[in-house]
Amino acid sequence: MEFLESGLLALVLAAFLAGAIDAVVGGGGLIQIPALFAVHPGESAATLFGTNKCASVVGTANATWRYALRVKMPWRTILPAAIAAFAFSYLGAAAVAWLPKDAIRPLILLLLILAAVYTLKRKDFGQLHRPAHAGPQELIYAVLLGGVIGFYDGFFGPGTGSFLIFLFVRFFGFDFLHASAGAKVVNVATNLAALAYFMPNGYVLPVLALTMAVANVSGSMAGTWLALKHGSGFVRQVFLVVVGVLIVKFAWDTFRLL
Repeated sequence: MEFLESGLLALVLAAFLAGAIDAVVGGGGLIQIPALFAVHPGESAATLFGTNKCASVVGTANATWRYALRVKMPWRTILPAAIAAFAFSYLGAAAVAWLPKDAIRPLILLLLILAAVYTLKRKDFGQLHRPAHAGPQELIYAVLLGGVIGFYDGFFGPGTGSFLIFLFVRFFGFDFLHASAGAKVVNVATNLAALAYFMPNGYVLPVLALTMAVANVSGSMAGTWLALKHGSGFVRQVFLVVVGVLIVKFAWDTFRLL
């Protein structure tokens, strides 16, 4: 009983921290998923991933709503991207059957390093909000971005939020604050796509998911408040920290497999 209580407390704290980080730059799964596997080692991976998605989608939706109240959301870009991401996340999940995840791990590591170096070298990167596309071109680029990120999230997942923010800044001219707000909408779409598979098949621990969802929402409120209060410069700094952690994790996993 004592272990169960301490395990639940650890998961609540993990969900709070995950919600806070996810609300700023994504990457909450780096905290929440390992915590679930540590506390419930006997559960199937699908059940723990489904529980994680249930908790995180509520926090991400809350962050989206709070951003929308304070930030002028670039809906013409992010809605087509979200729809494409929802559809292509199914294809990404299906691709797991014929393409081993480990085959793309070194590529993801390289892309993360390039994103970090690019952001560090360009001090003004993401500081000003200057949307770069309009009309049909904006729609095409948004669908391409959403499709690629949706496929990746369905297939692999880690770092999805950080990749979204970088791509919104680099290819659409958003500042980090607007990019983070837009990334939340796309993240909600990919999470819902995953839940459309997990929930009907019973891959969720409902009571635990609800408990963690409350903690995740509380964390997302704190993270969104910090992002809105301190602006793009703060989001940029947290982005670099989270990408740095992802690089270390991917490097460790890659070389361990080799």
